[in-house]
Amino acid sequence: MLSPMKALLRRDLRLAVRHGGESLMPLIFLFAVIILVPLGVGPGPNLLASIAPGMIWVAALLASLLALEQLFRPDLEDGTLEQWWVGAGSPAALVVTRLFSHWLITGVPVIVFAPLAAEMLYLPDSALPTLMLSLLIGTPVLSLVGGLASALTLGTNRGSVLLSILVFPMVVPVLIFATGGVAAAAEGLSASAHMGLLTALLILAVTLVPLATTAALRLNIE
Repeated sequence: MLSPMKALLRRDLRLAVRHGGESLMPLIFLFAVIILVPLGVGPGPNLLASIAPGMIWVAALLASLLALEQLFRPDLEDGTLEQWWVGAGSPAALVVTRLFSHWLITGVPVIVFAPLAAEMLYLPDSALPTLMLSLLIGTPVLSLVGGLASALTLGTNRGSVLLSILVFPMVVPVLIFATGGVAAAAEGLSASAHMGLLTALLILAVTLVPLATTAALRLNIE
């Protein structure tokens, strides 16, 4: 079972490297938000520090939405998706692999460069560990939820519009708990409750979303 998963992961990462410009889009979104928002609200350190968690998380959300419409559609159009059900691998395992590769391409770059973004936005050093932890826990939820929305809208003509309608309400709790935890840490308060709720969302998403995504994809090939 591991061989098809490794092959799919290598293929997705190889394509991401080959299309280098698209792979840099998460970082472009991150630093575009960091550069443009202060131009609108002002460069005051206190103001930027107060909105830094929300800005970084908005950039993470936008990055996760980048390739959602094309997450499964090319495989459906060229018949590869049907092979997931007739090949040796488990369809659910291949779905998990695809979602994992999406997180590696869109979520990990944001996590890696988040300390630099936090420094540019004057986020207190005491809040940086909480910010990193929230991104590490929350960005996989964005990829999982986005993958489910992509599978549900795979058979529609205007998938990008429906994707936004489906994704945004489902990720609102993630944004609330993550930004709330970072803001609490910046004020010297405990963020354990926020991180606990964020972890619960991750466990729920890991448990249910791959099965739901697999079922939605199956409906599109039948």
